[in-house]
Amino acid sequence: MSSVLPDLRNTLLVLQGRDLALREELQAEGTLHGGYHPRMEEVHRDNARQLRELIARFGWPTERLAGSDGSEAAWLIAQHAIAEPDFMRYCCSLLEREVACGTVPKWQLAYLDDRVRVSEGRLQRFGTQFEITPQGPELCPVEDPDSLDLRRLQVGLGAIADRLASMKNSPRPTAEEFEAYKRAELAWRVKVGWVERGQLSPAPQRQR
Repeated sequence: MSSVLPDLRNTLLVLQGRDLALREELQAEGTLHGGYHPRMEEVHRDNARQLRELIARFGWPTERLAGSDGSEAAWLIAQHAIAEPDFMRYCCSLLEREVACGTVPKWQLAYLDDRVRVSEGRLQRFGTQFEITPQGPELCPVEDPDSLDLRRLQVGLGAIADRLASMKNSPRPTAEEFEAYKRAELAWRVKVGWVERGQLSPAPQRQR
């Protein structure tokens, strides 16, 4: 911990804190899951801007630079930067390099890589992204599903059946709500640049 930069760590924790605090506020209001709330998008975009500036100064905030909690905060900010496709892809490339060097946990790259892939309409690799349908939680399409649990184990994640079971009591939308959400979500993905108009189908809801 002697090489940890206190200012970097503290800044990341503050940014993460305001993200999570707003999430709790919107959850209490009952407005968190009614689409991408404008206040949440504003916080996510500003957090991404500040993380981008920190990366330009220090490189990716590894555990050595920011501590384990600060480094995880940086990952969370990148994971929530869904309105910034190019930035998320850039963070993914940085995490690939850090994972290869053993300076960040593999599960962080697994989550971010899956989120980018699903947002682009591609198959995810580690089964971290789900959708909550009227019938319950469902896994977003995944490549080579027969070896999914092995890939998850290799990056420090548990069995996919256990993850799905943990979500079984998630509030379910009605069929009408789900269809409306999917239409709005696809329009938003086109707007911010994840996909081109008419490409594939709406992406599922993302889960951390």
